Amino acid sequence: MISLIFPDGAMADAILLFIFGLILLIKGGDWFVDGATGIAKRFHIPDILIGATVVSIGTTLPEVMVSATGAAGGQSAMAYGNAIGSIICNTALIAAITIAIKPASVDRKTLIIPVCFFFGVAIFYSCMAYFAGEFPRWAGILLLAVFVIYMVFTVIKAFSAAKEPQIKLLDPEESLQPSEEENSSPLWKDLLFLILGAAVIAVGADLLVNKGTFIATTLGVPETVIALTFVALGTSLPELVTAITSLIKGRGALSLGNLIGANLFNLVLVSGIAISIAPFSVPVGVLVGGINASLVIDIPVMLGVMTLLTVPTLIRGKLSKVQGYILLAIYAAYVTLQFVL
Repeated sequence: MISLIFPDGAMADAILLFIFGLILLIKGGDWFVDGATGIAKRFHIPDILIGATVVSIGTTLPEVMVSATGAAGGQSAMAYGNAIGSIICNTALIAAITIAIKPASVDRKTLIIPVCFFFGVAIFYSCMAYFAGEFPRWAGILLLAVFVIYMVFTVIKAFSAAKEPQIKLLDPEESLQPSEEENSSPLWKDLLFLILGAAVIAVGADLLVNKGTFIATTLGVPETVIALTFVALGTSLPELVTAITSLIKGRGALSLGNLIGANLFNLVLVSGIAISIAPFSVPVGVLVGGINASLVIDIPVMLGVMTLLTVPTLIRGKLSKVQGYILLAIYAAYVTLQFVL
């Protein structure tokens, strides 16, 4: 094996590990979606609900680990930018790509719960940033409490909805046979795929971000470009891989549920853990007209792209390619603005 002591060897190792990380991401996403859809079929849970809960937790694990570690090391404020940036990336880039390629129909009833929870938490999060200027420990505990409430409420709703098709299928010959076909895969295998897929995605994302950043730095790519590409997109790679895998497997609703759930978890779980461990003030970066750019650009963009993704979908009951194109245009403008500022 090439030695890591020499620069050329380090670069060669970084490239190999970067490719290996990409392979892990692809395979991990495949296993994760298979496990999630298997569980959804077994318990007759709608794809969008399993995506908004189990899949979202799995794809948010890298951000949870990074934020918890950072908070323990006195860098909890990074969770603020990470949460907002990930939501914008998930919505205006990842969701936009999947919508632009293949828009899917959506069950509005199952979409209402995660959307309402997200906007409720986002308004609270924004008020803390605008009016308090800080996130005290009680706010972190409250966010974690909302996470628990959301999970309990969603699971109860899922299982109550699961009973509806079974009540309608009164014919024993038609109701039992499909059930056996759907549950051909044993439960332990679905759970194994789910857990193993989440772990492989986390490892793959870590390799891709770390080695990609090393390669970019070695090649002289500016730090701002690295932050806007490898780091910002890197934390959203699990969502991207899951979205693409779900799209390929014809599970568009699973992808949408995952992205909305991941956006909610970025606020209640990722930020909640970081704030609870080490409270922090709203970090001040670039100023626009004497005001923190995060307050006049980042938070409004976060709320705007989520509104554009969810409100028309709730009204029409389906996604449209126009939504995807507009969201991609907004993301391109947002990234460009980061360079200008």
